[in-house]
Amino acid sequence: MATGFTIIDLALAEDTGHGDITSEILISPSLRGRATLLAKAEGVLAGGELVSDIFHTVDQFLNIELLIKDGSRIKPGDVIGTVTGRLTSILKAERVALNFLQHLSGIASQTARYVAEVQGCKAKIVDTRKTTPGLRDLEKYAVRMGGGQNHRMHMGDAVLIKDNHIAVLRKQRMTLRDIVRKAKEKAPEGMTVEVEVTTPEEAREAAEAGATMIMFDNMNPDEMRHALSLLPKGVRTEASGGITLKNVRAAAETGVDIISVGALTHSVKALDISLEFETLPLK
Repeated sequence: MATGFTIIDLALAEDTGHGDITSEILISPSLRGRATLLAKAEGVLAGGELVSDIFHTVDQFLNIELLIKDGSRIKPGDVIGTVTGRLTSILKAERVALNFLQHLSGIASQTARYVAEVQGCKAKIVDTRKTTPGLRDLEKYAVRMGGGQNHRMHMGDAVLIKDNHIAVLRKQRMTLRDIVRKAKEKAPEGMTVEVEVTTPEEAREAAEAGATMIMFDNMNPDEMRHALSLLPKGVRTEASGGITLKNVRAAAETGVDIISVGALTHSVKALDISLEFETLPLK
């Protein structure tokens, strides 16, 4: 999570750039205390180290003790960690720290649910590029903490020929076979060339042209099984589009290699985590 410091600076500037007027007028700067990070829902933790960085960015003299590691399952009542030091500093960092911890833990928890649904199948759950702008590294980290894997981190990671690429190139009278062959010729050696298809016939055409991976876009399980029967060995496959917790198992049982789920990051519910204060004697 090396990029976290830049994100931390932006988040703190957004929330505390004009000061914390409430704490400044009500809480003595000499008052010290301890706050407990408390889980209030069941899920998977992600973002603990980032939270520690946030508190230390606000006040390097705060003492943060993390009691539960990222990737661990948590339940209501679990103490995730403690923060000890100047109360005004803890209050200043509280909201930014919780925003990140709740959001990333929500992603990890959602990912873990999908991973559990496909247990016993070879298919791996992967994320997409449908991430919050500026938070991609952190959100994809949270996916890994939930047991999922990362697809492309950015557009330069692999060639992925999607429907709009195909639509543009078809207007130039290129066939799907032409498109794939051109991509294979121009892509760096060893780079994956993946093609999005909507029918078994398109899948076969793309594979015959040299695609190394085929994405089945919004295809039902029967269509995916048919497509798989047409592909040569060695071509990897991906199920994508419309995947939910209700149908992910059916997609996995077709025999695809990976299942990409945009909902892991773009529509996740934050995990309920709070910060509870306990005032200590003045020092």
